This record gives sequence, C-alpha cells and structure tokens, in this order.
Amino acid sequence: MDQVPSERIRNVAVVGGHGVGKTSLVEALLFHAGAVPRLGRVDDGTSTCDHDPDEISHHLSVDLTLAACTFDAGAAGTCKLNLLDAPGEADFAYQAACALAACDLALVVVSATAGVDARTEDVVEAAAALGVPRFFVVNGIDRDRADAEAVLTQLRDRFGAGIAPLELPLGGPAGVTGVIDLLGDNVVTYPGDGTTRGTPGPIPTELVAAESPVHDALVEGIVVGDDGLMERYLEGDTIGFDELERSLAGGVATGAVFPVVCTSATSLIGIDRLATFIAEVGPSPLARSVTVSAGGDAVGVAPSPADEPLLRVVATRTDPYVGRATLCRVLTGSLTGDRTLVNVRTRADERVHAPESRLGAASIPLGTVTTGDIVVVPKLSGALPGDVLAPKGSPVEVIEPAFPAPDPPVLATAIVPRTSSDDDKLMGALHRLCEEDPSLTVSRVDETHQSVLAGAGEIQLALAVDRLARRFGVTVDREDVRIPYRETVTTEATAEGRHKKQTGGHGQFGVATLRIAPLPRGEGFAFVDEVVGGAIPRQFIPAVRKGVEEAMSAGGQDGYPVVDVSVACVDGKHHPVDSSEQSFAQAGALAFKAAFAEAQPVLLEPISMVEVTVPAELQGDVLGDLSARRGRVLGTDVDERGRQVVRAHVPTAELARYAVDLRAITGGRGRFRAEHARYEPVPPAVAARHGASAAQR
Repeated sequence: MDQVPSERIRNVAVVGGHGVGKTSLVEALLFHAGAVPRLGRVDDGTSTCDHDPDEISHHLSVDLTLAACTFDAGAAGTCKLNLLDAPGEADFAYQAACALAACDLALVVVSATAGVDARTEDVVEAAAALGVPRFFVVNGIDRDRADAEAVLTQLRDRFGAGIAPLELPLGGPAGVTGVIDLLGDNVVTYPGDGTTRGTPGPIPTELVAAESPVHDALVEGIVVGDDGLMERYLEGDTIGFDELERSLAGGVATGAVFPVVCTSATSLIGIDRLATFIAEVGPSPLARSVTVSAGGDAVGVAPSPADEPLLRVVATRTDPYVGRATLCRVLTGSLTGDRTLVNVRTRADERVHAPESRLGAASIPLGTVTTGDIVVVPKLSGALPGDVLAPKGSPVEVIEPAFPAPDPPVLATAIVPRTSSDDDKLMGALHRLCEEDPSLTVSRVDETHQSVLAGAGEIQLALAVDRLARRFGVTVDREDVRIPYRETVTTEATAEGRHKKQTGGHGQFGVATLRIAPLPRGEGFAFVDEVVGGAIPRQFIPAVRKGVEEAMSAGGQDGYPVVDVSVACVDGKHHPVDSSEQSFAQAGALAFKAAFAEAQPVLLEPISMVEVTVPAELQGDVLGDLSARRGRVLGTDVDERGRQVVRAHVPTAELARYAVDLRAITGGRGRFRAEHARYEPVPPAVAARHGASAAQR
C-alpha cells in the first residue's frame, strides 16, 4: 500500500449499537474503494472485518478490527481510510472507546428502522468526552419499516441543534432509489446493479416544496458559526457549495456540527457520497494536537512527520499462528525500517519491526509510516492498550489525546479447570485474555477458593471462556461466584476446652477456659490473657491464641469464617510433663467452638454500596427492583445529563446477576457501580437457607 501524506489520512471509528450495520457499512466502503473484489456479508461469514471464528459463528463483532484502504476522492486526491470497526454490544464498550481514542472522526451508525438506542447514546457520550468529531449515518434506509425522518427527529431530540441532515431518502412505494442531496440541492440515484456510483440529477418538481425549507435550515445551521458567511446569508447572498463545505468542515472539527447522511450498506446507496464526505469534511490527523509531559511540564506538540516517532498502543491481540499483534497510532513523527522505542510505562525497550496495515485478517506491508497513520506492529513484548512508545532517551507521558480507562466489571463468573493440565495453564491464559481486553479482570479469592473472571456482561464472559479453549487449549467449567459470608456472636459466653490423649510415653494434656464476646462490626479479632496464678504457663498462651484463630478460620456453625469476636483466656490447667503447645492449641480450639455455640451466633452477609444511573422516567422501575432485592435506598441525585442517580445499600448476594437484570429493566440505559460497604446480620429466613447450603458443601 502506497503511503499518502498525513493530511490525506482519515482515521474513522465506526461505532454504534449491535445490528445497525456497522460491519456491513465498512464492507461497502472497502468495496467502493476497490479494496475488496466483492461485497462480503456478515450473515454468510464472508465480511472482511468479522473474520474471527467467534465472530463468524455468532454473527457478532467481538474484536476491534482495522480495515485500511486508499481511494480516489476526486478534488481531495488519493486518500487513505483507516476504518476501525468496533463491536456494538454493550459488553465490548471499552473496545469502542479505544477506537474513538485512536481516531479523528466517529461514524455513529444508527438503524433506520430501530432508531436511536442506548448504545447510540453511549458512544456519542464517549466521543464527546474524548473530543472526537461525529458523523451520524442512518443506515438501512431501504428496509421495510425504515423511517429516516423519524430517526432525524430522534437525533435532534437526543443530541441537540447541532444535528445537520445532509441527505434524505429518495423513493416511493416502489422502494428507495437514492438520496436527496440537501447541501448540493439535487438528487443522486443508484442503479441497484451492485455498483456504488450514483448519478446526480435535479430535484423532482413534486419534491421541491418539501426540500426547500430543509435545505434552507441546513444552510443556516452551517453558516451560523461563520460571521462572514452569516452576514452574507442574511443579506440574501447565495452561499456556494464549496464555501458551505469548508464551513461545514470547520463546524465538524470543532464539534459544533454533526452531519447526518443516509445509506444502505447492502444496496450500496449513498456509499460513494459517504466516502467523499469523509475525505472532504473529515478532520486530518494533523488537526489533532498532542500534549505531552516531559520532566513534569506540559508541552504542546504539533503533529509533524519530521519529528521523532511517538506511538500510542490502541489494542493487542494474540494470534495462534503469528503471535502477538499490537495496533498503534503514530501520534507524531515517522517510522522507517527497524526502530527501538521505549515503553514509557514499563521502561522496557520495544523493537518496532516491520509495521503493517491490515485489511481485516490480511496483512499489508508498509514502508514508511507517517504521522497520524494507524498500523499493526508484530511481536511487541509487553505493550498494553494506552501505553506510549517514545524515542530512547526522551520518554514522555502523553496527556492529550486522553486514553479511556475501562469501567469496573459488573458481572462475574467462577472458573473451574477440568483437568490438572488445564489448572496449570489457567492463570497464564486468563492474564493474556485480560491483556487483550482490560475490561476483563481475573482474581483468586482465597476466602472462597475460587478463580473469578469478571467483565461487562454475559456475552463477554461466555466468549472469553470459549477463547480459553480455542486459543490457549484450556478447558474450564463455570460456576456461580460464592458469596463470602461470615459468622459472629451476639452475646457473651464462657466454655472450657479439654484436650487429653495418652498413647504411651509422653501424653497430651491441656485445658483452657475462654470467654468470648462480640466486638463492634469490622473490628475483626481481639485476644486477651486474663490467666492468673500460672494456671497456664505463659509460654503456652500463644498456642491457645493460635488454636482460637484456626477455629475461627475453619468456620462457625455454618462453616463460614468467624469475625468480630473478643476472646479472653481466663483459666486452665496444665501438666508438667504432658502439656505442650499442640495440646493447648487443641484446647483453645475446642473451648472456642463450645463457647461460640452458646453465644447466639449469627450469619453475616456483605453489603454493597450501589450507585445506579438511569433516565428519570425509569427511576420508579429501578427503585422497585432494588426494594425487591432487600436494598435500602439512601438517596437520589441528578447528574449533569439530567439522569437520576440512585444510591442504595444492597446485599451483595442480590447483585450476582444485577448487570443483566438492570440492562433488561432499562433497555440498556441503566448503569451501576458497586463496592463493598460492610457486613450485616442476615435475616433469619435467609440465614436458614444459607445454613442448609453451607452444610451441603
């Protein structure tokens, strides 16, 4: 692939909800550019971007995929498109955020039939937070029940006055045949024979009256940000197409104007115009400045091919055949041949060898890589998403553009290896999966003796388990994550523990009398020596304490660890020959168990502090659901977007599937965070149920 100048590179993140046609739209753009000889289909498993076996079998984009091509953009010359096809499922929202962070323009794809959904709102919010300009693409305008005008109304209602429709569908009862070009004041029709080139023509007479006010509103929306053009427009001057396009490009770059175009990725309607809009109106990489920190001082760097190279890692993948492949954006500078850079996070050297472009699964060798390009670098050893690769001797931290951090995981599953061989390889394979997708986390919970994989949703976790087997040869089963219940006492009790054993020769003898009492919640454990008169020699007191601690760890009546207990050793007996540390450890454990049974023990459950964010109209449904989960609402607030923020204390056991349930209750518009708050006694009915389950373990 020939390198084009930085100003003619267009880095585009294709984002939106699941099923809106993002991958098909990328396929159509590649076909229009001549990068693929035929139009692949997601349903057939032949699309360029969905090439992973998981994606083909599930008809679902799972990975962030680069599809690069060059095409003739007319007056704009030969342009290079770096299209990042991002998954649409909410489970993979972090990958969409990484795509936005790497690109200069977001194509937000919206279904012409389903309209604006929760994922549309999410990706627009993420793009706005990262300062990425947006195009909206209303896709599937030729489908049954498509209503592009209704979708435009939704876009205006949700995202404000900056929405600027550049096109409307053209067609009637026989079907959509093209688009009405509101900017050029004409129509473009398509032959429907598998070609992407439309034919311009005059607006039909019967549509002039309806199109004219929409055209005027579009022109007003474009010139309002340019005082000179606005003055000429108000004076009745006709603003030319080229001037409107330049003003539109300025509005797009500043995030004041959000153009809307209409397409059908399967029928190839509007694809040529979309490619031209991207080339002529989309920002170039040189428009995105870089702010770095060197020695503690923030310094602005204008991207330039003449500078030393500075790379940002966007994503990593492990291919079973070619090894590790790392997707990077060149923030500034150029790469030619081999180059050793420094990973600013790890301070380790990384050899940047043979960078390449990608067309889905196909590798395209590159010679010189210039500022703003997005490339794949093979065999980087330790680079992770967000890392910066800088020249040796001058490592810098990149402040802007910012790179997103994954949200905390909200759904977890326990992983159980099937064989000892799987057990040996499990943690290494899990950590490699988490390197590829940092929104996944893995932990070993000593209290419940489980390996726990946590992420954003059920689909993500299920695919991660599949990939453990397919990529790393590790087969596992899933089980519910056990809740770390605990036990404590509610009153004071005293008991004696006697350990006596005679086996010939020296025997074992130890007697300890313990008094136990409850401690305030969260205090843990306290041990007091109140023995007087040498009933227990001082050297054996630590052994009594050790026995108590072992008994507490082994669990109370229900088998859960005991906490928040004060233990006083008040009396005992010893034998000058047969007493030993082991004897008093056993006596201490026996005394504690006897006293615990008399001290009215209770089961404690973990309580989480939950913060749920939902649209105001859904607050009642969420409050009712939290109440059904034994939650106690602490209060509500309103965030900067007018959404309700509900704070509540909820038993952790009731949150195991809350991520899935909240998504169903709110249509994907609800979000929550949870963190451990404290332990509280379990209600008697619930405690009886958990006691039975503990006895079965």
